[in-house]
Amino acid sequence: MSRWRQQGSLWCLEPPSSTGVIEFIGGSVLAATPQISYRRLLEALCRRGLSLRAWSYVPGFDHQAQATEAWRAFRTARQDTVAGASAQPVLRLGHSLGCKLHLLAPDGGRGSSALVAMSFNNFSADRSIPLLADLAPRLGVRTEFSPSPQETLRLVSQLYGVPRNLLIRFGSDALDQSPPLLEVLQQRPGDSSSLLQLGGDHLTPASAGLRQNLLGTWADDPARQRQIERLASSIDNWFHQAVTPV
Repeated sequence: MSRWRQQGSLWCLEPPSSTGVIEFIGGSVLAATPQISYRRLLEALCRRGLSLRAWSYVPGFDHQAQATEAWRAFRTARQDTVAGASAQPVLRLGHSLGCKLHLLAPDGGRGSSALVAMSFNNFSADRSIPLLADLAPRLGVRTEFSPSPQETLRLVSQLYGVPRNLLIRFGSDALDQSPPLLEVLQQRPGDSSSLLQLGGDHLTPASAGLRQNLLGTWADDPARQRQIERLASSIDNWFHQAVTPV
């Protein structure tokens, strides 16, 4: 496995031999440095033969604009890939807000083979930023994300076209909103979306790599690492089953 390298707003990692490509978008402030905060999960996937493209960004209020920006970065990376690798199946992988940004991609998902959405989060701005409802009128700032939570689900039902989606919900995750998304996805003709519940919490995909980077190996939690390895295996197995012809 090679070292992480930066390509514009993407952080990339290559296995010795690739069987597919993951386009990853993280959530909240963790997404600014995905090669650090999600390192354990992404490297576990790379060890299983998947190439990684992780988008680095700082969340804002215009989620549609950021979804388009991420999509353009991933598309450019695919265009720069050698011919053989460009034919590999693409998995869009998101965590929290990153799931929403993938679902809002302007191609409706057509540039990918499948989506895995971990801890899908679609809260309103004042729920995500508790002080916003009080401060916004005085500061004269936008008070809702664009699109809003309701509009996001409407857009998914009308424009998102990928039938193969795995929603992953962690047992102790109070921020997860996967069930409403699953209901919208399954109402589409020909949909094959499913929900997988695993042990853990909202930070399970990120916490072990972030903790070790900040505090060193002495602070690593073996239980968290086992959770991440199970998560990586679940994603890898589902993805290859989803893209393998019957």
